[in-house]
Amino acid sequence: MPFVELFVPKATLDQERREKIGGQLVSEVMIAEGAPDTEAARSISWLVVNEIDAWFVGGRQLPAGEQPKYVVRVGVPAGSMNDDKRRDIVRRVTRVLADADADPERFTRATAAWVHIDEIPEGNWGAGGEIVRIEDIAALVTSG
Repeated sequence: MPFVELFVPKATLDQERREKIGGQLVSEVMIAEGAPDTEAARSISWLVVNEIDAWFVGGRQLPAGEQPKYVVRVGVPAGSMNDDKRRDIVRRVTRVLADADADPERFTRATAAWVHIDEIPEGNWGAGGEIVRIEDIAALVTSG
Protein backbone atom coordinates (compact mmCIF):
# COMPACT_ATOMS: atom_id res chain seq x y z
CA MET A 1 0.00 0.00 0.00
CA PRO A 2 2.35 2.72 -1.11
CA PHE A 3 1.57 6.40 -1.05
CA VAL A 4 3.89 8.03 -3.57
CA GLU A 5 4.55 11.75 -3.89
CA LEU A 6 6.40 13.07 -6.92
CA PHE A 7 7.90 16.53 -6.57
CA VAL A 8 9.03 18.28 -9.76
CA PRO A 9 9.54 21.92 -10.79
CA LYS A 10 6.40 23.48 -12.21
CA ALA A 11 5.78 23.12 -15.96
CA THR A 12 8.58 20.62 -16.57
CA LEU A 13 6.37 17.58 -17.25
CA ASP A 14 4.31 17.62 -20.40
CA GLN A 15 1.12 15.53 -20.38
CA GLU A 16 2.77 12.55 -22.09
CA ARG A 17 5.63 12.35 -19.54
CA ARG A 18 3.24 12.94 -16.64
CA GLU A 19 1.06 10.03 -17.78
CA LYS A 20 4.05 7.77 -18.43
CA ILE A 21 5.50 8.39 -14.97
CA GLY A 22 2.11 8.33 -13.25
CA GLY A 23 1.09 5.11 -14.96
CA GLN A 24 4.24 3.25 -13.95
CA LEU A 25 5.53 4.64 -10.66
CA VAL A 26 3.00 3.13 -8.27
CA SER A 27 3.00 -0.22 -10.10
CA GLU A 28 6.78 -0.46 -9.80
CA VAL A 29 6.70 0.40 -6.10
CA MET A 30 3.97 -2.22 -5.53
CA ILE A 31 6.14 -4.86 -7.23
CA ALA A 32 9.16 -3.95 -5.10
CA GLU A 33 7.04 -3.90 -1.97
CA GLY A 34 5.75 -7.39 -2.73
CA ALA A 35 2.11 -6.28 -2.90
CA PRO A 36 -0.28 -8.44 -4.89
CA ASP A 37 -1.54 -6.96 -8.14
CA THR A 38 -5.20 -6.98 -7.16
CA GLU A 39 -7.90 -4.38 -7.60
CA ALA A 40 -8.02 -3.95 -3.81
CA ALA A 41 -4.25 -3.33 -3.61
CA ARG A 42 -4.38 -0.87 -6.51
CA SER A 43 -7.31 0.99 -4.93
CA ILE A 44 -5.17 1.98 -1.92
CA SER A 45 -1.92 2.63 -3.83
CA TRP A 46 -1.87 6.32 -4.62
CA LEU A 47 0.38 8.80 -6.41
CA VAL A 48 0.21 12.58 -6.27
CA VAL A 49 2.25 15.00 -8.36
CA ASN A 50 3.42 18.17 -6.66
CA GLU A 51 4.58 20.85 -9.07
CA ILE A 52 6.83 23.21 -7.17
CA ASP A 53 6.88 26.94 -8.01
CA ALA A 54 10.44 27.55 -6.82
CA TRP A 55 13.18 24.91 -6.71
CA PHE A 56 16.56 25.82 -5.27
CA VAL A 57 19.78 23.81 -5.33
CA GLY A 58 22.74 25.09 -3.36
CA GLY A 59 21.03 28.43 -2.79
CA ARG A 60 20.46 29.00 -6.52
CA GLN A 61 17.02 28.83 -8.09
CA LEU A 62 16.89 26.48 -11.05
CA PRO A 63 16.46 28.56 -14.19
CA ALA A 64 13.57 27.88 -16.54
CA GLY A 65 14.49 25.26 -19.12
CA GLU A 66 17.10 23.49 -17.01
CA GLN A 67 16.66 19.74 -16.77
CA PRO A 68 14.20 19.03 -13.97
CA LYS A 69 15.15 17.66 -10.60
CA TYR A 70 12.89 15.12 -8.92
CA VAL A 71 12.13 14.02 -5.39
CA VAL A 72 10.00 10.93 -4.97
CA ARG A 73 8.71 10.17 -1.49
CA VAL A 74 7.36 6.67 -0.96
CA GLY A 75 5.30 6.03 2.18
CA VAL A 76 4.98 2.40 3.25
CA PRO A 77 4.01 0.68 6.50
CA ALA A 78 6.96 0.17 8.85
CA GLY A 79 7.95 -3.45 9.13
CA SER A 80 7.13 -4.16 5.48
CA MET A 81 10.60 -3.23 4.22
CA ASN A 82 14.09 -4.66 4.31
CA ASP A 83 17.22 -3.40 2.57
CA ASP A 84 16.56 -5.49 -0.56
CA LYS A 85 13.05 -4.04 -0.93
CA ARG A 86 14.29 -0.50 -0.27
CA ARG A 87 17.04 -0.91 -2.87
CA ASP A 88 14.53 -2.33 -5.35
CA ILE A 89 12.17 0.63 -4.80
CA VAL A 90 15.00 3.13 -5.39
CA ARG A 91 16.11 1.34 -8.56
CA ARG A 92 12.59 0.98 -9.96
CA VAL A 93 11.62 4.60 -9.22
CA THR A 94 14.84 5.89 -10.77
CA ARG A 95 14.29 3.72 -13.88
CA VAL A 96 10.73 5.05 -14.35
CA LEU A 97 12.00 8.64 -14.20
CA ALA A 98 14.92 7.89 -16.53
CA ASP A 99 12.68 6.10 -19.05
CA ALA A 100 10.47 9.21 -19.27
CA ASP A 101 13.39 11.64 -19.66
CA ALA A 102 15.15 12.91 -22.78
CA ASP A 103 18.51 12.27 -21.06
CA PRO A 104 18.13 9.02 -19.10
CA GLU A 105 21.87 8.76 -18.47
CA ARG A 106 21.74 11.71 -16.06
CA PHE A 107 19.87 9.52 -13.55
CA THR A 108 23.10 7.65 -12.83
CA ARG A 109 24.15 10.76 -10.86
CA ALA A 110 22.68 11.90 -7.56
CA THR A 111 21.98 15.37 -8.97
CA ALA A 112 18.87 14.35 -10.96
CA ALA A 113 16.59 12.62 -8.46
CA TRP A 114 16.27 11.63 -4.83
CA VAL A 115 14.06 8.82 -3.54
CA HIS A 116 12.94 9.00 0.09
CA ILE A 117 11.34 5.96 1.65
CA ASP A 118 9.21 6.92 4.64
CA GLU A 119 8.29 3.94 6.77
CA ILE A 120 5.15 4.93 8.65
CA PRO A 121 5.15 3.51 12.19
CA GLU A 122 2.50 0.93 13.06
CA GLY A 123 -0.64 2.67 14.28
CA ASN A 124 0.02 5.82 12.23
CA TRP A 125 -1.99 4.86 9.12
CA GLY A 126 -5.66 5.68 9.21
CA ALA A 127 -8.64 5.37 6.89
CA GLY A 128 -12.39 5.31 7.26
CA GLY A 129 -12.04 7.05 10.60
CA GLU A 130 -10.05 4.15 12.09
CA ILE A 131 -6.44 3.17 12.69
CA VAL A 132 -5.31 0.78 9.96
CA ARG A 133 -2.68 -1.77 10.96
CA ILE A 134 -0.44 -3.77 8.65
CA GLU A 135 -2.54 -6.91 9.15
CA ASP A 136 -5.64 -4.92 8.09
CA ILE A 137 -3.85 -3.82 4.92
CA ALA A 138 -2.69 -7.38 4.20
CA ALA A 139 -6.24 -8.71 4.64
CA LEU A 140 -7.67 -6.02 2.36
CA VAL A 141 -5.19 -6.52 -0.48
CA THR A 142 -5.38 -10.32 -0.42
CA SER A 143 -9.15 -10.74 0.02
CA GLY A 144 -10.47 -7.44 -1.36
